[in-house]
Amino acid sequence: MLKKTDVVLFDFDGTLSGLDSNVAFARYCFRRSIRPWFYLPLMGICGIARWLRPDGVWWRENIRRFMTPQMIKKFAPGFIKQHKRERFGWAKEKVQSERDAGRKVLMISASPDYLLPQLVRDMKFDAVFCSKMDKKKPWKYEFLCWGKNKVLAMDEWARANKIIPHVVRAYSDSKSDMPMMEIADEQVWIDKKTGLRK
Repeated sequence: MLKKTDVVLFDFDGTLSGLDSNVAFARYCFRRSIRPWFYLPLMGICGIARWLRPDGVWWRENIRRFMTPQMIKKFAPGFIKQHKRERFGWAKEKVQSERDAGRKVLMISASPDYLLPQLVRDMKFDAVFCSKMDKKKPWKYEFLCWGKNKVLAMDEWARANKIIPHVVRAYSDSKSDMPMMEIADEQVWIDKKTGLRK
């Protein structure tokens, strides 16, 4: 018998945190390694591709083509410690209040798996869904947790846990999250510049 369960969905970048973790980590790497600089021409091409097709995977992979397992091992720990300071002051308390109300709290973000779980570990989400990256080629996606894929990730989790999710509320800053926002009873839109509700 499947159990109907109240859940609350949270995006991360721009919603609970002021800066995009993907962009911020790239900048962090640029300041500490010469390798990313050699990829600037490719990044320029990716910028054009992003404008033409925002939902594309090709530009997302190639814009971070400079990433290596060694770079992630070397730079991710320091970045994670620093980036936690970018979280909005209300974020942790809001997640806790949703949990105290008896709801499952789920983090669903396009941020990569070598960053997001550590960035939100102290917030104690019931589940964390993020983009799965190739371990040997950390610029390459195995699963892009973006757009409608966020709903697919939640549905897969629900099946595994034998529940029927009832999305009470969803928090996001971006229209790209419309698939998950549309299934929520209440949509909470956050201004990524201020951290305030729109």
